[in-house]
Amino acid sequence: MPPNERPTLVAVAHGSREPRALHTVIELLDRVRELRPGLDVRLGHIELNQPLLDDTLAGLAPAPHARDGAAVLVPLLLGRGYHIKHDLPQAAAAVPGADIRIAAPLGPHPLLVEALCSRLADAGWRPGDGAGRSAGVVLAAAGSRDPDSAADARTTAAMLSERLGGVPVVAAYASAASPTVPAAVRALTARGRHRIAVASYFAAPGLFAARSAAATPWIAAAPLGAHPALARLLLQRYDDALTVPYAAQRRELASA
Repeated sequence: MPPNERPTLVAVAHGSREPRALHTVIELLDRVRELRPGLDVRLGHIELNQPLLDDTLAGLAPAPHARDGAAVLVPLLLGRGYHIKHDLPQAAAAVPGADIRIAAPLGPHPLLVEALCSRLADAGWRPGDGAGRSAGVVLAAAGSRDPDSAADARTTAAMLSERLGGVPVVAAYASAASPTVPAAVRALTARGRHRIAVASYFAAPGLFAARSAAATPWIAAAPLGAHPALARLLLQRYDDALTVPYAAQRRELASA
């Protein structure tokens, strides 16, 4: 199906009071448009920023030849949690008669690990840092009370550890879950790991990312932001949802 005949891709960001967050998301979506010319790509926020998701869906006017009212919500969220399980389905259900699918969250996925490694390298991580016994990494995530969210973060931490050659990577959280980022730093220090980096498992800059970065005794990577791997992942989640909606994927997995 040509891009201009496909459903609208609605990227769903959380929203932040940090002005750089909105600019970062806009830059990321510009990358997505460059990768898929002709595809109608829009933005909606769960809270705090305009446009809100409900407004984006209410005002959905398809591009020429696109299927009327068809859209795929692609969450700019890194794991399962309340927003994925409740907010997005509720927003989709509030648009009667529209063909709205919900894509999987971005993580866990190898493309996220690619972006995390790239951001660590930008901050000063070198391939040899994982060879000794002095380095460790804290994967700093937002945190959620949903145990599935923590499970997804731990999966990403394991994937990142493997990518870095086996260096210990501990998932930690800025809120709502444990361990906290400072606690994870202390735990790695107690294991003799004194060169501890923080890998920022955040889609955009914000308060949680800044607090997490401040806890590192060594280097802190920037948030994932508009990394090219993230743009490719958005399109992969979109394409996957056109074949099998995420809700159906979850039902199949649960019954397997």
